Amino acid sequence: MYAVTRRLLSLPALLLRRSASKEAELLVLRHQNAVLRRQVPRVRYETADRLWLAALSHLIPRHRWAKIFSITPATLLAWHRNLAAKKWDYSNRRRPGRSPTPAAVKTLILRMAAENPRWGHRRIHGELTRLGHKIAASTVWNILNRAGIDPAPRRSGPTWKQFLTAQAEHIVAVDFLHVDTVNLTRLYALIMLEHGNRWAHLLGVTANPTGSWTAQAARNFLMNTGIVMTKPMFLIRDRGGQFTDAFDAIFTDAGLRVIKSPPQAPKANAHCEGLIGTLRRELLDSMLILNEHHLRRTLTRYLEHYNTARPHRGIGQLSPSQAETGPPTPIDLADQRVHRRAILGGLINEYQIAS
Repeated sequence: MYAVTRRLLSLPALLLRRSASKEAELLVLRHQNAVLRRQVPRVRYETADRLWLAALSHLIPRHRWAKIFSITPATLLAWHRNLAAKKWDYSNRRRPGRSPTPAAVKTLILRMAAENPRWGHRRIHGELTRLGHKIAASTVWNILNRAGIDPAPRRSGPTWKQFLTAQAEHIVAVDFLHVDTVNLTRLYALIMLEHGNRWAHLLGVTANPTGSWTAQAARNFLMNTGIVMTKPMFLIRDRGGQFTDAFDAIFTDAGLRVIKSPPQAPKANAHCEGLIGTLRRELLDSMLILNEHHLRRTLTRYLEHYNTARPHRGIGQLSPSQAETGPPTPIDLADQRVHRRAILGGLINEYQIAS
């Protein structure tokens, strides 16, 4: 269109002669142009205006542009360059480059690197290929490098969370829970928790937790329920006076290594402390305990619920019993009937699929 416009405008200049009227008309237009330039500081031009002015500029000597046009010669030349650049622009014909890596794949790569500190970019690339996703190893390297992660397997060792998770099936922890009865008598319950499957055990209840009582409670537990345990290798306990050398010797003879937590450091036994907190929030804060027998019966019933029916986030929202046998088969609850069973006088509800 630009070339055709130039040629159409050049024909009158070749075929027609200049006349006095045209000269006068040009003088009038020049004077009007000068008046407008004094009154309007800046003129706004549309695309069609730029096209016409750029085309007409080729019919006028360049040294006269400043007197005729209300724009500078540099602006006219810039408009012409833009028109020529658009004519020879083939960017819309170019093939698109390689598509960016989806955000979900980047997240998965970073997740694999975090969960597997010894995996390099080649190992992660192989895992993605095994899962069926086609990606270049260099892309994995770039994603890890931009995230500040060493693409080679030279990163630091596992975190404490990763280490304890790997060792969880070999760790048990014990701690005392104290409860005040209706008549303000303080009772103590010795609780044990298996880290791997979150299975909880009640070793005993007493009002006088001496060293000999604690050792006997440990002995009775190993005799009665030691076969049920998953053969742990470490026992975590605090430095309370109730845990004597006799208590440690009983578990040492059973093949466990006793580990004492640092003084005044409850976080060192965080899982067991979490169980005690759960017992208080879900059970003991909502009911009054009458005596030792009542506390033992209540804790026994609740721990049965805790082990067989209560979901746990640490084991994928499964109950400890389900963690051993595997998750249930997925079903559509819209086609099933769900029954509620109240335990502990309706304090806690359990739900089951009707058979």
